[in-house]
Amino acid sequence: MEFAALIADWQARHGRHRLPWQNTRDPYRIWLSEIMLQQTQVATVIPYYERFLARFPDVGALAAASQEDVMPYWAGLGYYARARNLHRCAQEIMAHWNGRFPPDAERIASLPGIGRSTAAAIAAFAYGERSPIMDGNVKRVFARHFGIEGDPSKRETEQKLWQLADSLVAAVPSLDMTAYTQGLMDLGATLCTRGKPDCSRCPVADSCIARRDGRQQELPTPKARRAVPERQTAMLVLEHEGAILLQQRPSPGIWGGLWSLPEFDAAGDARQACEALGLEPQAHYELAAFAHTFTHYRLHVRPWYVPVRAAGLRAGSQPERWVPAAELGAVALPAPIRKLLLGLAEAGLPGTLALRA
Repeated sequence: MEFAALIADWQARHGRHRLPWQNTRDPYRIWLSEIMLQQTQVATVIPYYERFLARFPDVGALAAASQEDVMPYWAGLGYYARARNLHRCAQEIMAHWNGRFPPDAERIASLPGIGRSTAAAIAAFAYGERSPIMDGNVKRVFARHFGIEGDPSKRETEQKLWQLADSLVAAVPSLDMTAYTQGLMDLGATLCTRGKPDCSRCPVADSCIARRDGRQQELPTPKARRAVPERQTAMLVLEHEGAILLQQRPSPGIWGGLWSLPEFDAAGDARQACEALGLEPQAHYELAAFAHTFTHYRLHVRPWYVPVRAAGLRAGSQPERWVPAAELGAVALPAPIRKLLLGLAEAGLPGTLALRA
């Protein structure tokens, strides 16, 4: 039996079948899951997916919403450009495709935020199209099974993988593309994992080159390691009568479109930074520093809790708002900022007790 047929057969008998986005041909639901699952674990995605669908049940509802409405339902998932592209894509589908997804992978890939592999997955699951996918799990499965050397993120290696993917689909004319596509994802996520592959249960172990040669930990070829740059900043938790001052982050950029805390130079003075915002501090308390790792650097944050005498707003270019602590749960906050504010609530600092609710 050919490789692709073995994968499809295994998926039908042993793969995952009860994920919330399975057992549907609705391209909207499939698309949403594929975007959320990029760089994010299934267990993390499930509650976000269900909340998002409850609020935006179809592409029309998503397109009609503002980006401000959408971002709170993505806050915490990270990689926020995905949410902005999701919103843009929905609007383009309504404007140029009469509210329906394009009928094939090639045209789906022309939409904002959708690459070749994601388009192929949508087309395979929604329409049964014979278009192969190539996500991180699939690259790992192919590199190990077929003994493909080279960093999969490099163009030359990736081209080899795509050529292989095309040939595997072409070799089985009667292939069930839904089962095969899901099977590759399932195999990489559950058996052919990065750290501890379970070769004893793999449906294609007998022909796997990495298993034969004992090279499971060497393939795929890892990226050359680079030192992670370190950056420093300070943040102000400005509070007045139980409300916290938030600023909207510029888009695009880190945490683009989300609401965060005012920042100032890590070596600066918290009182002066507060006064620069036109606010009069009553006191200032340095809180425990923390770090957050992004894709390309690690950010070290010195937070300061500063109660102020009045809740004013500047007429600046960066949107600002005072948010009552009890309403912060409905605001699109970056995960580390939400964690910081919850930590303040647990510490029982003045004006933050409402965050416990």
